Amino acid sequence: MAGLYIHIPYCHSKCAYCDFYSMPQADTMPRYIEALVAEALLRKDEVAQPFKTIYIGGGTPSLLGAGTLARLLDRLSGVFEFSAVDEVTVEVNPEDVTPVFLQTLKRAGVNRISMGVQSFNDGELRAVGRRHTGSQAFDAALAIKESFDNYSLDLIFGLPGQTLGSLGSTIERMLELEAPHLSAYLLSYELGTRLYAALMAGKFEEVSDELAYDMYIYVHDTLCRAGYRHYEISNYAKPGRESRHNSSYWDSVPYLGLGVSAHSFDGDTRRFNRANLKEYLSAIESGRAYCTTDPENDENKFNDYIITRLRTARGLDMTDLAGRPFGYLAPQVEKPLHELVSSGALIVGDSGNLVIPHTRWLTSDAVIRELIL
Repeated sequence: MAGLYIHIPYCHSKCAYCDFYSMPQADTMPRYIEALVAEALLRKDEVAQPFKTIYIGGGTPSLLGAGTLARLLDRLSGVFEFSAVDEVTVEVNPEDVTPVFLQTLKRAGVNRISMGVQSFNDGELRAVGRRHTGSQAFDAALAIKESFDNYSLDLIFGLPGQTLGSLGSTIERMLELEAPHLSAYLLSYELGTRLYAALMAGKFEEVSDELAYDMYIYVHDTLCRAGYRHYEISNYAKPGRESRHNSSYWDSVPYLGLGVSAHSFDGDTRRFNRANLKEYLSAIESGRAYCTTDPENDENKFNDYIITRLRTARGLDMTDLAGRPFGYLAPQVEKPLHELVSSGALIVGDSGNLVIPHTRWLTSDAVIRELIL
C-alpha cells in the first residue's frame, strides 16, 4: 500500500517560527488546484501500489474552504483508485473551523483532522504570530470532537516566555479534549524566520536546555499517564490511533507527493518538487512534471533506514537491517552501536530492537548522527 500527500502552500499569514514553503493566500489558488489535478494525471503511474492514506497538508489547507477541498478530492478520485483508502487527513487552523466546514469535509470522505493549537496561552500565541486565541482553539477542538472520532492536536513547547507552569495549563486543557492523537514539538529557531531574527536581536531569550528538557519530560510523563503511547519522537497516540500516513514515512512505504515542495518515494527512488510556485505552475501548465530525482545509493538508503527507525519507539531491528539490499553496510556501524549501547544512549527494547530511551529522545539527532555513514 502507498500514501498520497497533497501540499497546499497558502496561509492566512506566516507564523514567526515557520520555515515551511508557504505564502499568503493569492489569486493563484484556482490555478494551483488545477495544477494539482494536472500533476496527478502526469504522475499517476509513478507509484504502483494502491493508496491506503491521503494527507492534505501545508501551509494551511483549511483556508481554501471545505468546498474546494471536497472538489479536489473528488477530482483526484477520478485519477487514482481510492477504494483501499482508509485514512484521509486534512490539516486545519482553528480560525477556519466551523460545524459546516467540518461536515462538508466529512461528507467528502475526510475521516481525520489535524489542527495546530500550539498553546492555549494567548501571550504565547501572540509571541509566535498565531492568529487565533486559546479560547478559539479550544472551541474549534470541541467542534472537531463532535464531528470526528479521529483527530490530532499539535502543541509546541519552549515558546518565548513559556514556563513549566503555563505549559502545564496547556497540557491540562489538551487532556480535557481527549484527542486520540497529540503531537508535541520543541520550538526550533530556523534561519530566515521572523522568530530567529527576533532572537538574534535580543528581543527575548531562548529557554535554557535544562528547562526544555524539564518541559519535554513533563509532556512525556503526563501524556503517558493519561494513556497515550509515545510512538515517535514528536507523536503520542491512544492505542490504535497512531497516524497511519505519517507512520508510512518511517516504515519506508512508497508515497506520492503532489504540489510545490512536495516529496515522493516509489520504494526505490526519491523525488521532490522544488519550492518555487511560479516555476511549478509554469511547468505543470505546459504539460511537464516539475519533480526532480534525488538519486540514492546504498549508503543513502542505509542512512534513511537508520534515521527513520530510530525516530520510533519500535526502534532498529538489526536482523531486518541485515536482510535489506544495503544491509551489507551494517558492520560499519558495529563500533558506534556498541558505544551507544554502553553509554545508555541506545537500549534493547521489549521486542529486542535497539531503541533510544525516552529520556534521550530530545537529543536523538545527536545519537543518530553517530550511525550515519
